[in-house]
Amino acid sequence: MTETPKPKSHGRLQIRPTLTPRSLMDDPAPLAGAWTARIVTLFPDAFPGVLGESLTGRALEEGRWHLETINLRDFGEGKHRNVDDTPAGGGAGMVLRADVVAKALDRALEGVPASRGRWPVIYLSPRGRRFDQAMARDFARADGVTMLCGRFEGVDERVLEEYEILEVSLGDFVMTGGELAAQAMIDATVRLLPGVLGNAASTEEESHSHGLLEHPQYTRPADWRGRTIPEVLTSGNHGAVEIWRREQSERITRERRPDLWAAHQAATKRRD
Repeated sequence: MTETPKPKSHGRLQIRPTLTPRSLMDDPAPLAGAWTARIVTLFPDAFPGVLGESLTGRALEEGRWHLETINLRDFGEGKHRNVDDTPAGGGAGMVLRADVVAKALDRALEGVPASRGRWPVIYLSPRGRRFDQAMARDFARADGVTMLCGRFEGVDERVLEEYEILEVSLGDFVMTGGELAAQAMIDATVRLLPGVLGNAASTEEESHSHGLLEHPQYTRPADWRGRTIPEVLTSGNHGAVEIWRREQSERITRERRPDLWAAHQAATKRRD
């Protein structure tokens, strides 16, 4: 009987009383209640990557969130652990097999809520819905997320249908795999978890939080190479500062992201 491969865990683990030496124990469960990301990937050593640095890394060590990687290769078929095959109907490249991916997903979904609202299952795909700040907030409100990192020409469509997988894209471009996209989405989500940033106001004032791009930021020195900080920011008039920042956010959004500006105007009309 083949033993089910165990996921590789990162971050603080739950401490439980036991008579078994820790060196002889199986991986213990993550800190109770921590938001968890489970990543199905052919490259588990790519994680935590940049997620292990700075604020996300510290939050990982503190147990505010938990990361597990499931190696897709462990579920491959045959002596060489094959995970892919040629596309039905012909064509270039290889496609991840439904049976192989399904076994990995079954492992990744053990013990998680069945509701996709409480635990989304994501496939990183260039044809998916574009990731945005609203989606990051939705993920942060969930108990956790499972992410399938694609490779080659993609994954068999049947497994996406069977597991009600949401396809999500980082942007309108193609990457060699989903690992970097997964890390970017996890970073955007983890920073919204309670206590990660330390200052809740930061997430309310930054880009995209109100449908607009962020206003310009300045700090010391007040005069740098002949460029000075706008007087309104040093005036002490907080009302004027807020008006200036709002105007700058609107200007930048209108100039750089007409799509966001149109969506913002439509939302404003609905509220009015």
